[in-house]
Amino acid sequence: MPVFSDLSPKSVWREISPSSEDRAALEPRLGRDMLSQLHLIRAFEEKVLALASQGLVHGPAHSAVGQEGAAVGSILAMRGSDQVNGSHRAHHQFLAKALAYIAPNGIDPEAGFDSDIRRVAKRTLSEIMGLSDGFCKGRGGSMHLRWAESGNLGTNAIVGGGVPMAAGAAWAHQRAGTGDVVYTYFGDGAVNIGSVLETMNIAAAWKLPLCFFIENNRYAVSTHVDEVTAETRLSARGLAFAIPSLKVDGMDALAVYLAAQEANEIMRNGGGPVIIEADVYRYFHQNGAVPGSAFGYRSKEEEKEWRARDPLEAMARDLQERQIIGSTAVERLREACQAMMEEIAGELVEEVDGKRQIIPALWPAEDFRDFGLRGDLSEFGGARFEEQESFSGELVQDVKFVDIVADVMRQRMAEDDRIVVLGEDIHRLQGGTNGATRGLSSEFPDRCLGTPISENAFTGLAAGMAADGRVRPVVEFMYPDFIWVAADQLFNQIGKARHMFGGDNSMPLVVRTKVAIGTGYGSQHSMDPVGIFSTSPGWRIVAPSTPFDYVGLMNAALRCQDPVLVLEHVDLYSSKGAVPADDLDYCIPIGKAKVVRAGNRITVLTYLSMVAMVRDVVERLDLDVEIIDLRTLDRASFDWETVEASVCKTNNVLIVEQGAVGTSYGGWLADELQRRCFDALDQPIKRVHGAEASPSISKVLEAAASTRPQDIEAALRSAMADQGLPLGV
Repeated sequence: MPVFSDLSPKSVWREISPSSEDRAALEPRLGRDMLSQLHLIRAFEEKVLALASQGLVHGPAHSAVGQEGAAVGSILAMRGSDQVNGSHRAHHQFLAKALAYIAPNGIDPEAGFDSDIRRVAKRTLSEIMGLSDGFCKGRGGSMHLRWAESGNLGTNAIVGGGVPMAAGAAWAHQRAGTGDVVYTYFGDGAVNIGSVLETMNIAAAWKLPLCFFIENNRYAVSTHVDEVTAETRLSARGLAFAIPSLKVDGMDALAVYLAAQEANEIMRNGGGPVIIEADVYRYFHQNGAVPGSAFGYRSKEEEKEWRARDPLEAMARDLQERQIIGSTAVERLREACQAMMEEIAGELVEEVDGKRQIIPALWPAEDFRDFGLRGDLSEFGGARFEEQESFSGELVQDVKFVDIVADVMRQRMAEDDRIVVLGEDIHRLQGGTNGATRGLSSEFPDRCLGTPISENAFTGLAAGMAADGRVRPVVEFMYPDFIWVAADQLFNQIGKARHMFGGDNSMPLVVRTKVAIGTGYGSQHSMDPVGIFSTSPGWRIVAPSTPFDYVGLMNAALRCQDPVLVLEHVDLYSSKGAVPADDLDYCIPIGKAKVVRAGNRITVLTYLSMVAMVRDVVERLDLDVEIIDLRTLDRASFDWETVEASVCKTNNVLIVEQGAVGTSYGGWLADELQRRCFDALDQPIKRVHGAEASPSISKVLEAAASTRPQDIEAALRSAMADQGLPLGV
């Protein structure tokens, strides 16, 4: 018989509830503030539901009626400089943090509401209704609420999607040594999603001051928690990651307050993250003002039992028992909150021909549609731009491309302590798997962060760092195919953040990755990601093909206030070129292509390793062809001026790229180019690209799946033959 020994987890797991002494010790001012906030939030949510029922809220109205105690209790335990983010159901958290910010000394339930309180309620309601006075200028609506000044980092419509970003903010606080903490709120549905569990792991490993606050209301939309997980006490998740975990009655604001105080002490003293699971109940369905029982997935009896535990009534009862407030004052507070919300709604809505409608003047202007999708690049004022052909300093020849990748990052990190690089194995193996981060971990051990194999978590963490403003993260994806693992963070979060939250917030983040076609790593390590990134709003894309250009474009990427993909290629790592002897500080403009070979008969548009391959073919055949290295590939920055001038001269276009046709970049480019230059073209735009299938492990099949010199030659011959042009110059 084997011998079994019970193992004990490294962290504690406790349920916390107030004692009678705790209730007696509740400071009257704090208790009255809690009551005021609870009633303000309840009246706000009820007005949202009323407006939604009248068709005046475009989109969802995920109310938190019934869950107010968890938000108020936890947020009133915070400092003003602590931060929060949340999920699609987060009006209560947003309001609690905003109210605590504008009223740091509390809100007296018997004193009436000042203009600041009224203004917060009106701007929040305006946002939910999609109006220009909202905190995100009407773009965010109910699910995307951000007011950074108050500590509201932004709520999120992707379940669990904001959790990694909260970890990034916590990392920034940890590095700054402020003692500030971050709370990330999410529901029971998010507990089983990968981004949350990945972030729990990395937060615990790095001891981040982050509270994972689980509002366990027992239902996703209609699916009960016990249908989807065996351990329905969701705070048990902490045991797997050595995270101290607390379980609390979320309908009791004081109980939550005590749990948050305990969590804050752990986090502020360097103990790392904490989980708080608050048992709460949403009184209504996932969306709208109808109870869940109307849809048959829960009973009226269950709803009645939970309503008997209402957090507003529980707090009022505690305060009345201690004679801190009277029943009449509580009734008047309720009436005052409702009256304020009725007045605010009246300022947003009018009645025309017996029908209520939003006042037309309050909508955002249509020309605001794309504002702030990216920045205006004004951050490049004063930047020094250089090109190799016009550089006046000394150039050193035959410098390896991969060495300059590490050298320019070392230079920038030495001069800017905001820059942090992170990724898998970048701190080992003498600079990661290709040497591109060589020397960084020894010189900057606290800013060269080897991560778990958790692309979704560390990418989102980098996004949170960037949004914080005190950090400029550089994320390395070992292979570009791994972007699919982090697609939510890259495209739903990073790419959309600036626009979604109103257009004024920056997202200074760089992603580095390498195209590895030709290395034999097969179909899951060999994609060219440009075609994917170019379809995602918000991203800028640069693809340097020489060491000199790499210096300038990486410097530009690090200066840019938008997220930038810096694309590299393994074939270029071993290539050599000229770089300045003692100058790694210049930029190359984002949005500037380069004519690398002049010609008159065909314009070839290409990038990365295909630049050299095309040039070799053209020069071997002695063709009168103009080759343009695009360098910047996103549609917002594309250098149409250079490209159109060339096309109008040659009247023929060939687009050359290496990767598979399905995710190719050239399809979009050809479509847009023919729209712009149709009258100048003598024949349809021709393309060279890889096969439909991704490259295989087999050397022969891999070569057949990717663009080869003979493919470029065949396309050039075809283009010239179709126009009756002689082959040579």
